[in-house]
Amino acid sequence: MSEFDAFGSVGNGVSAEEDPAAAFLAQQESEIAGIENDEGFSILDSGDVPVIVDGAVDAVMNGDYYQETNGPTDNYAAISHVDRLQAEPESIRKWREEQRSRLELLDENSIKQESEWKEKATKELEEWYSRQDELLQKTKANNSTNINHPCYGLEQAAEEAFVSDVEETAPGTEWERVARLCDFNPKSSKQAKDVSRIRSVLISLKQAPLVR
Repeated sequence: MSEFDAFGSVGNGVSAEEDPAAAFLAQQESEIAGIENDEGFSILDSGDVPVIVDGAVDAVMNGDYYQETNGPTDNYAAISHVDRLQAEPESIRKWREEQRSRLELLDENSIKQESEWKEKATKELEEWYSRQDELLQKTKANNSTNINHPCYGLEQAAEEAFVSDVEETAPGTEWERVARLCDFNPKSSKQAKDVSRIRSVLISLKQAPLVR
């Protein structure tokens, strides 16, 4: 009868010992419920999301106040915000504008200088052609004057005779042509060496060439 009495007491809700696993689970559920109530997030028994969760949520992202919005403009708004944060300082922008202005001025000066150089070169080339043409006309006038001079015929004859003598290839005249190229006047020689012997040899060869 004592055993049946023990089972009867358990059925009535009175237990001799408390189940530790059931107590632990109950404590965890209580803590989770408390956290959900503190954060303001909870799910209704019907499974619907509360209105506070379904609406717009304001939060802080990377130290900036961010408001979530619907639509495709969220990405562009974020990019615009980053661009404003990364905008270059005023000093750098001013330096960039000054550099751009300076380069434009240098380009203008280079184009102007190049044009001036081309004009100067064209003018100098025209002057050079003019001087060359004037010199050519003077040379032609001088040549025509020399041709009409009385001594011009004698000079031409002497030059032709000299050329014919040099180009003469008759046998036995070799040493004679060599002697024409030599100066046999001992007073006009300014050489330090004595060449009288070779001079006498050339004269003798001119007068009596060798016979083969």
